[in-house]
Amino acid sequence: MRRIGIDVGGTNTDAALLEDGRVVHAVKTPTTADVTSGIVTALAELARHPEIGRGMIDGVVIGTTHFVNAVVQRRDLSRVAAVRIGLPASASLPPFCDWPQDLAHSVRGEVFMLEGGHDYDGRPIVPFDETGMRAAARRIRAAGITSVAIASVFSPLNAECETRAAAILRDEYPDAAVTLSHELGRIGLLERENATLLNAALVGLARRTTSAFTEALGASGLAAPLYLTQNDGTVMLAATAEAFPVYGFASGPTNSMRGAAFLSGLSDAIVIDVGGTTTDIGSLRRGFPREANNVVEVGGVRTLFRMPDLLSLGLGGGSLVGGDPFRVGPRSVGYRLVDESRVFGGATLTATDVAVAAGLADLGDRGRVADLPADEVKRALGRMHALIEEGVDRMKTDAREEPLIAVGGGCFLVPERMPGVSEVVHVPHQAVANAVGAAIAQVSGEIDQIFQNLSRDDAIAAARRLAETRAIEAGAEAAGLQVVDVEDLPLAYLPGNSLRVRVRVVGEIR
Repeated sequence: MRRIGIDVGGTNTDAALLEDGRVVHAVKTPTTADVTSGIVTALAELARHPEIGRGMIDGVVIGTTHFVNAVVQRRDLSRVAAVRIGLPASASLPPFCDWPQDLAHSVRGEVFMLEGGHDYDGRPIVPFDETGMRAAARRIRAAGITSVAIASVFSPLNAECETRAAAILRDEYPDAAVTLSHELGRIGLLERENATLLNAALVGLARRTTSAFTEALGASGLAAPLYLTQNDGTVMLAATAEAFPVYGFASGPTNSMRGAAFLSGLSDAIVIDVGGTTTDIGSLRRGFPREANNVVEVGGVRTLFRMPDLLSLGLGGGSLVGGDPFRVGPRSVGYRLVDESRVFGGATLTATDVAVAAGLADLGDRGRVADLPADEVKRALGRMHALIEEGVDRMKTDAREEPLIAVGGGCFLVPERMPGVSEVVHVPHQAVANAVGAAIAQVSGEIDQIFQNLSRDDAIAAARRLAETRAIEAGAEAAGLQVVDVEDLPLAYLPGNSLRVRVRVVGEIR
């Protein structure tokens, strides 16, 4: 198996070639403003290695911050028509009601609230208003809105209203891109609907992005399937990424955590990834990131779908140092590090300059920071170390000491000793662990469903079969599928011995 992993960060674009579990070659290049040319450059540098052309490439896997950055920076978003099915319930809190005003202004198109939906026990609230849905579809087409988000009350229990609404919409407006909430989120209407609205706003950008990635591969002369990494450390085909771009929101930090597990051989540890702009801290459990169980905010919007439990700090190799009052970060020079930091000939004092002055890193020209006062260097390092130690402590779930795997191009900022850490583990190719994590990514299948009138063991077995089917449909090899996560919760308020079961399985790319 020969696979290329690429991770596009805010500062650097990294690429790595793996063959049968061995890192053959890796490169790190500055991220470009248009992103795509940075990928072409990274692939071109990777192609200079003699082994790159020795055989076919089985797949190219890309992790990108493109989609989450679009939400955070309020750019490249499409107007969305929101269809909420749930009247007479849910009328007091319409779609977009809890969004930041500027983001809602960019995304909100037409809003429709229709009768229908289901109760918590799966029974219909009232019959679905098909006539109203058909009228809404015609208004959406007349308004020229090309992306539609449909959310129905308790659709994860019964998706009948959403699927019927989508069928009517496609009948009236075949060119519309439709996102259904039951395919994205879990129980919790507003947060699930928010994830659906964000996804619908990003579908246009996702299509342009995957097309640009495909062109970048073509320009590099590589004929290989294209995959994008997901929030849970697994991959999806480019066509799936076009339909569900929100699944790639946290793929960058997740890639680093999976790469850290692969390079260190540890399956349970804290991982710290220090990039050029941010530091991300997470927890590995059985080789995969621990998943967040609470509501996650993205760009100020509350969402509820699978995301890793991460703490992001405004600290990286490009973080600005100084000012009055004295501070380190959160502002960063980002991908301009090689132009603006002092060790590379610029005039901006960054965390990298401080690390070079302290002898922690050997980058650029050390003579350019020889005049930094020792007390200022010590003060800046103390601030960085304190920030990292506090972040690691916040991500630990108990008092036992755990190993800490340090990866990322700025991992020289991580202190060698800190409370609650048994050892700081450094690994080969740690600067490109994110690209390695992308290259080794597997395919996943997940089910989150309520089962009734079954024993606990039978319900979990049924959920596992459904999750395995989804994984195979997504492109996983049927042999060797592995369960990585199982949760079950008895629901006393539902009849028939009801049990909510969530199972996630992973397998190798077919």
